[in-house]
Amino acid sequence: MKRTVASGLLALIAAAAFAAEATEEGFVPLFNGKDLAGWEGDAKLWVVEEGVLVGRSAGIRYNDFLATEKSYGDFVLRFQVKLVGEKGNSGVQFRSKRVPPPSHEVSGYQADIAVGWWGKLYDEARRNKVLAGPKAEDLKGALKPGDWNDYEVEAVGNKVKLSINGVVTVDYTEPDEKIAREGIIAVQIHAGGPMEVQFRSLRIKELKEAK
Repeated sequence: MKRTVASGLLALIAAAAFAAEATEEGFVPLFNGKDLAGWEGDAKLWVVEEGVLVGRSAGIRYNDFLATEKSYGDFVLRFQVKLVGEKGNSGVQFRSKRVPPPSHEVSGYQADIAVGWWGKLYDEARRNKVLAGPKAEDLKGALKPGDWNDYEVEAVGNKVKLSINGVVTVDYTEPDEKIAREGIIAVQIHAGGPMEVQFRSLRIKELKEAK
Protein backbone atom coordinates (compact mmCIF):
# COMPACT_ATOMS: atom_id res chain seq x y z
CA MET A 1 0.00 0.00 0.00
CA LYS A 2 2.79 2.41 0.96
CA ARG A 3 4.57 1.67 -2.32
CA THR A 4 1.38 2.43 -4.29
CA VAL A 5 0.88 5.75 -2.49
CA ALA A 6 4.52 6.70 -3.01
CA SER A 7 4.31 5.88 -6.71
CA GLY A 8 1.15 7.96 -7.01
CA LEU A 9 2.81 10.93 -5.33
CA LEU A 10 5.81 10.69 -7.66
CA ALA A 11 3.50 10.61 -10.67
CA LEU A 12 1.70 13.73 -9.40
CA ILE A 13 5.02 15.51 -8.90
CA ALA A 14 6.10 14.60 -12.43
CA ALA A 15 2.78 15.82 -13.85
CA ALA A 16 3.12 19.10 -11.94
CA ALA A 17 6.63 19.56 -13.35
CA PHE A 18 5.40 19.06 -16.91
CA ALA A 19 2.54 21.51 -16.28
CA ALA A 20 5.04 24.09 -15.02
CA GLU A 21 7.11 23.65 -18.17
CA ALA A 22 4.07 24.47 -20.30
CA THR A 23 3.80 27.90 -18.64
CA GLU A 24 7.30 28.90 -19.81
CA GLU A 25 6.75 30.66 -23.10
CA GLY A 26 8.62 29.12 -26.01
CA PHE A 27 9.93 26.12 -24.08
CA VAL A 28 9.18 22.55 -25.17
CA PRO A 29 9.99 19.26 -23.39
CA LEU A 30 13.28 17.67 -24.41
CA PHE A 31 12.35 14.48 -22.53
CA ASN A 32 8.79 13.13 -22.47
CA GLY A 33 9.00 11.53 -19.00
CA LYS A 34 7.87 8.16 -20.38
CA ASP A 35 10.62 6.67 -22.53
CA LEU A 36 13.79 7.49 -24.47
CA ALA A 37 12.03 8.69 -27.62
CA GLY A 38 14.17 11.31 -29.36
CA TRP A 39 17.34 10.10 -27.64
CA GLU A 40 19.93 7.48 -28.54
CA GLY A 41 22.38 5.62 -26.33
CA ASP A 42 22.87 2.58 -24.09
CA ALA A 43 19.46 1.58 -22.70
CA LYS A 44 21.21 -0.61 -20.11
CA LEU A 45 22.68 2.47 -18.46
CA TRP A 46 19.85 4.95 -19.09
CA VAL A 47 16.29 4.27 -17.97
CA VAL A 48 13.09 6.16 -17.19
CA GLU A 49 11.66 5.75 -13.69
CA GLU A 50 8.58 7.63 -12.43
CA GLY A 51 9.05 10.42 -14.97
CA VAL A 52 12.76 10.79 -14.20
CA LEU A 53 15.65 10.11 -16.61
CA VAL A 54 18.12 7.99 -14.65
CA GLY A 55 21.72 7.24 -15.53
CA ARG A 56 22.94 4.35 -13.37
CA SER A 57 26.25 2.53 -13.50
CA ALA A 58 27.82 -0.25 -11.46
CA GLY A 59 31.14 1.09 -12.70
CA ILE A 60 32.41 1.52 -16.26
CA ARG A 61 35.79 2.15 -17.89
CA TYR A 62 34.60 4.79 -20.34
CA ASN A 63 32.43 7.88 -20.36
CA ASP A 64 28.93 7.08 -21.60
CA PHE A 65 26.39 9.48 -23.12
CA LEU A 66 22.70 9.47 -23.93
CA ALA A 67 22.26 11.98 -26.76
CA THR A 68 19.47 13.77 -28.57
CA GLU A 69 18.82 12.73 -32.14
CA LYS A 70 18.36 16.39 -33.05
CA SER A 71 20.97 19.16 -33.21
CA TYR A 72 20.47 22.59 -31.69
CA GLY A 73 21.99 25.98 -32.45
CA ASP A 74 21.11 28.93 -30.20
CA PHE A 75 18.93 27.97 -27.24
CA VAL A 76 18.10 28.12 -23.57
CA LEU A 77 18.07 24.69 -21.89
CA ARG A 78 16.57 24.18 -18.44
CA PHE A 79 16.50 21.05 -16.33
CA GLN A 80 16.65 19.71 -12.79
CA VAL A 81 19.44 17.36 -11.79
CA LYS A 82 20.37 15.31 -8.75
CA LEU A 83 23.68 13.52 -8.25
CA VAL A 84 22.67 10.71 -5.89
CA GLY A 85 24.92 10.55 -2.85
CA GLU A 86 27.13 13.18 -4.48
CA LYS A 87 29.09 10.27 -5.94
CA GLY A 88 30.55 10.03 -9.43
CA ASN A 89 30.67 12.60 -12.17
CA SER A 90 28.18 13.72 -14.79
CA GLY A 91 27.43 16.63 -17.06
CA VAL A 92 25.35 17.87 -19.95
CA GLN A 93 26.97 18.18 -23.35
CA PHE A 94 25.75 20.80 -25.82
CA ARG A 95 26.79 21.98 -29.27
CA SER A 96 28.54 18.61 -29.33
CA LYS A 97 29.03 15.62 -31.62
CA ARG A 98 29.64 11.90 -31.27
CA VAL A 99 33.25 10.80 -31.70
CA PRO A 100 33.27 7.94 -34.27
CA PRO A 101 33.44 4.35 -32.92
CA PRO A 102 35.14 2.58 -31.27
CA SER A 103 35.19 5.67 -29.02
CA HIS A 104 32.27 6.22 -26.63
CA GLU A 105 33.08 9.91 -26.32
CA VAL A 106 31.09 13.02 -27.18
CA SER A 107 33.10 16.07 -28.15
CA GLY A 108 32.09 19.63 -27.25
CA TYR A 109 30.98 21.89 -24.42
CA GLN A 110 29.92 20.32 -21.12
CA ALA A 111 28.03 21.89 -18.23
CA ASP A 112 29.62 19.98 -15.36
CA ILE A 113 27.91 18.08 -12.54
CA ALA A 114 30.17 16.68 -9.81
CA VAL A 115 31.70 17.54 -6.45
CA GLY A 116 34.36 20.13 -7.20
CA TRP A 117 33.05 20.54 -10.75
CA TRP A 118 29.48 21.82 -10.39
CA GLY A 119 28.73 24.82 -12.61
CA LYS A 120 31.97 24.68 -14.60
CA LEU A 121 32.17 24.80 -18.39
CA TYR A 122 34.43 22.00 -19.65
CA ASP A 123 35.53 21.26 -23.20
CA GLU A 124 35.08 17.48 -23.47
CA ALA A 125 37.21 15.39 -25.86
CA ARG A 126 38.28 18.52 -27.76
CA ARG A 127 40.46 21.01 -25.85
CA ASN A 128 40.11 18.90 -22.69
CA LYS A 129 40.17 21.74 -20.20
CA VAL A 130 37.95 23.90 -18.01
CA LEU A 131 36.99 27.02 -19.95
CA ALA A 132 35.36 28.87 -17.05
CA GLY A 133 33.88 28.24 -13.64
CA PRO A 134 32.27 29.81 -10.58
CA LYS A 135 33.87 31.33 -7.51
CA ALA A 136 33.72 28.91 -4.58
CA GLU A 137 31.64 31.29 -2.47
CA ASP A 138 29.09 31.82 -5.25
CA LEU A 139 28.66 28.08 -5.80
CA LYS A 140 28.39 27.35 -2.08
CA GLY A 141 25.46 29.72 -1.79
CA ALA A 142 23.71 28.28 -4.83
CA LEU A 143 24.19 24.52 -4.73
CA LYS A 144 21.96 22.03 -2.92
CA PRO A 145 24.18 18.92 -2.52
CA GLY A 146 22.36 15.62 -2.85
CA ASP A 147 19.11 17.34 -3.79
CA TRP A 148 17.44 18.59 -6.96
CA ASN A 149 19.19 21.59 -8.52
CA ASP A 150 17.80 23.84 -11.24
CA TYR A 151 20.39 24.14 -14.00
CA GLU A 152 20.21 26.47 -17.00
CA VAL A 153 22.40 26.52 -20.11
CA GLU A 154 22.13 29.47 -22.48
CA ALA A 155 24.05 29.38 -25.76
CA VAL A 156 23.70 32.33 -28.14
CA GLY A 157 26.26 33.01 -30.84
CA ASN A 158 29.68 32.87 -29.20
CA LYS A 159 28.25 33.42 -25.71
CA VAL A 160 27.65 30.65 -23.16
CA LYS A 161 26.04 31.23 -19.76
CA LEU A 162 25.50 28.62 -17.04
CA SER A 163 23.33 29.08 -13.95
CA ILE A 164 22.51 26.89 -10.95
CA ASN A 165 19.44 27.71 -8.87
CA GLY A 166 19.38 31.19 -10.37
CA VAL A 167 23.05 31.97 -9.67
CA VAL A 168 25.26 32.53 -12.73
CA THR A 169 28.32 30.26 -12.54
CA VAL A 170 29.74 30.93 -16.02
CA ASP A 171 29.48 33.83 -18.45
CA TYR A 172 31.85 32.83 -21.23
CA THR A 173 32.71 34.31 -24.62
CA GLU A 174 34.19 31.81 -27.09
CA PRO A 175 37.24 33.39 -28.77
CA ASP A 176 37.71 30.65 -31.39
CA GLU A 177 35.49 31.18 -34.43
CA LYS A 178 36.11 27.60 -35.55
CA ILE A 179 34.31 26.10 -32.54
CA ALA A 180 30.93 24.66 -33.54
CA ARG A 181 27.83 26.71 -32.67
CA GLU A 182 25.41 23.86 -33.06
CA GLY A 183 25.23 20.18 -32.18
CA ILE A 184 23.60 17.52 -30.08
CA ILE A 185 22.74 17.65 -26.38
CA ALA A 186 23.83 14.68 -24.28
CA VAL A 187 23.84 13.58 -20.63
CA GLN A 188 26.84 11.78 -19.16
CA ILE A 189 27.84 8.90 -16.92
CA HIS A 190 31.54 9.30 -16.23
CA ALA A 191 34.07 6.49 -16.18
CA GLY A 192 34.78 5.16 -12.71
CA GLY A 193 32.95 3.56 -9.83
CA PRO A 194 29.25 3.10 -9.15
CA MET A 195 27.10 6.21 -9.55
CA GLU A 196 23.61 7.44 -10.27
CA VAL A 197 22.50 10.74 -11.76
CA GLN A 198 18.88 11.82 -12.23
CA PHE A 199 17.40 14.38 -14.62
CA ARG A 200 13.87 15.71 -14.86
CA SER A 201 11.95 18.63 -16.37
CA LEU A 202 14.32 18.90 -19.32
CA ARG A 203 12.98 21.58 -21.63
CA ILE A 204 14.45 23.80 -24.31
CA LYS A 205 13.69 27.06 -26.06
CA GLU A 206 15.28 27.33 -29.48
CA LEU A 207 16.37 30.81 -30.45
CA LYS A 208 17.70 29.87 -33.88
CA GLU A 209 17.30 26.74 -35.93
CA ALA A 210 20.40 24.57 -36.32
CA LYS A 211 21.41 23.91 -39.94
